Amino acid sequence: MKALVYTRPQEVQYLERPMPELRPGEVILKIEAVGICGSDMHAWHGHDPRRKPGLVLGHEFVGQIVSSQAHGFAEGTRWTGNPLITCGTCEYCVQGRNNLCANRTMVGMTRDGAYAEYMSIPSASLISMPQDMPAAIGALTEPAATAWHAVNLSLRCLARPLHESKVLIIGGGAIGMLAALLLKHLGAAHLTLTELNPLRRSSVAKAVAGIQVLDPREKELENNQFDFVIDAVGAKQTRTQAFAAIKPGGVIMHIGLQDWSSEIDMRKLTLAEITLLGTYTYTTADLRATVDALHRGVFGDLSWVESRPLSLGQATFEDLDGGRLATAKALLIP
Repeated sequence: MKALVYTRPQEVQYLERPMPELRPGEVILKIEAVGICGSDMHAWHGHDPRRKPGLVLGHEFVGQIVSSQAHGFAEGTRWTGNPLITCGTCEYCVQGRNNLCANRTMVGMTRDGAYAEYMSIPSASLISMPQDMPAAIGALTEPAATAWHAVNLSLRCLARPLHESKVLIIGGGAIGMLAALLLKHLGAAHLTLTELNPLRRSSVAKAVAGIQVLDPREKELENNQFDFVIDAVGAKQTRTQAFAAIKPGGVIMHIGLQDWSSEIDMRKLTLAEITLLGTYTYTTADLRATVDALHRGVFGDLSWVESRPLSLGQATFEDLDGGRLATAKALLIP
């Protein structure tokens, strides 16, 4: 089979690879569509020591079962999935918080992922989807579920209803875009998004009606103006921006992990009674709810998503890295 293999920093090659092995309790999927995630970009840059050269990346996928050694998972059926492979028995799994599984592994990190014609995966990680759902929509389940999980965690902490709150989203990538679309659907009336890439700013403005889209280098945000801030970048600079922009008593949701560590304004966190939340991926319940939301059109028509052949993977990574794509989400089609 053909696969896009991470060979060294800033390089993936379209190579011939052996078919995946079918193990008990697992299935082999013929991949229909797979997304490029920010974490895949991080790995492509050589910044993720967990993802080593020789690995097939990719964890945002839709595929059809072509072989199965799992009861109830028939050949010919179509699925998306949870790329986190969880144990099901640790304290977090039994609480329904399997995104925090103490023993988790991951498709596209600890085992080959979906940048390939075929991929193996435990059946327990599969998420059912309408069989007529377009692959390009189903493949958005994973990033959309990340936004879904983060927004739901945040809404529990807001002092006032969402429709009264001034909301700032830092970063117009896939998570920022999907969070904006979800918040708009949920009734957010005062939405602002900052993004450096002018092509993405234009894309966000077209996709999310009524949102204010800014270049933070040209228009500096005023301090203490927002009730709810989502940092979908996670750089040292954006963390500083988030703490400056948040009002006393507000909520900061930190999603992005561009920089692994930095200082934050602990004095403001304490004296202004700021709620700072971290989030990691999604639960199985989030993924199932997100499939339903995508199918019902909660995230809009998704016409801003761009698809390219898997064979053009290296060029697509380069275009994303160089800011030459307007889309916040690029899909690869084997």
